[in-house]
Amino acid sequence: MKMSNKFKIGAMSLFIAIAMGISGCSGQSDQSAGNDTTVLRFSHFWPATSAMHTEVFEPWAKKIETESNGQLKVEIYPSATLSKPDVTYDSAAKGTIDIGSQALGYTAGRFPLTQIAELPGLSNTASQMSCMLQTLYDDGTIASEYEDTHLLFMMGAGPSVLHTADKVIRTPADMKGMRIRRPSAIAGDIIEATGGTPVGFPATDIYTSLQRGVIDGVSLPWQPTGDFRLTELTTAHTNLPFYSSALLVTMNKDKYEGLSDNLKKIIDDNSGRVMADIAGKMTDKEDAKFMEEARAKGDTMIDIPDPLNDPDWKGPLTEGTQKYLSDVRALGLDADGIYEKVKAVSATCKM
Repeated sequence: MKMSNKFKIGAMSLFIAIAMGISGCSGQSDQSAGNDTTVLRFSHFWPATSAMHTEVFEPWAKKIETESNGQLKVEIYPSATLSKPDVTYDSAAKGTIDIGSQALGYTAGRFPLTQIAELPGLSNTASQMSCMLQTLYDDGTIASEYEDTHLLFMMGAGPSVLHTADKVIRTPADMKGMRIRRPSAIAGDIIEATGGTPVGFPATDIYTSLQRGVIDGVSLPWQPTGDFRLTELTTAHTNLPFYSSALLVTMNKDKYEGLSDNLKKIIDDNSGRVMADIAGKMTDKEDAKFMEEARAKGDTMIDIPDPLNDPDWKGPLTEGTQKYLSDVRALGLDADGIYEKVKAVSATCKM
């Protein structure tokens, strides 16, 4: 039986309509107010309730969308739902995600020069640490460690705190035999120098580990301690600034390069020092808030503001510092030169 011309034309029209519909739904672009919209998937490990998510990342995403007239849309995936905390940077480099935020301590040895800034005595606030990291990136000191992505901005956590379920830590001797979750190799070296046992795993696993007694305490700044509800399980806190974590927000290089010049400019205008300052100030505010909440519920607070000059703490902190610098030297890198540069930048960023 031969198909009529009328039927053939109708069938061909239907095929074209279906094909166009499929084409219009493919990829990560859609139509918004007549413009192509590029969707950027942003992965991070903070809870959706955290101030980092609600006061830094969400306003940033909204600003990008507004300034691009909807041509850019940032979809944020909190709580490590899109990429695991320890592979988020590499996921951004490979293009599995478009944008990612990661704590550098999750990948030991991946950013050896940058992590020199985490050493004891260099930073007293998140704002100072954020300023240090962004300055070191902008002047080229650490930029080579991020050449496989398009780095958006650096940011730093506030000073560390030792949080324990019940035991009070006043001196390094009190840490002997304790299992302490550490956020980085540097913190781990220092915990080990005190006689403690450093245990490493992502922040998303801390609550259950502390609840089940797998660890005796944690080494974290106040902000993530509150964000991950660890104040519910801890009763004693030693404010001991022996390290400050480095963090970043970075973008897949090909994704960035594929944008038009005007969209690149919108990304650039909302990157760098301006965002480092916003993240640092927010973190300092959250650090103070969660510390006061713990104090108000009657938790024990031990303050050691200048541990490098404290007779009990100076030894293990110096030992941990020298071990890390020695490890970096073994890689053939100028650990001592970078350390001196970081100290100079620390002085200019002190607030």
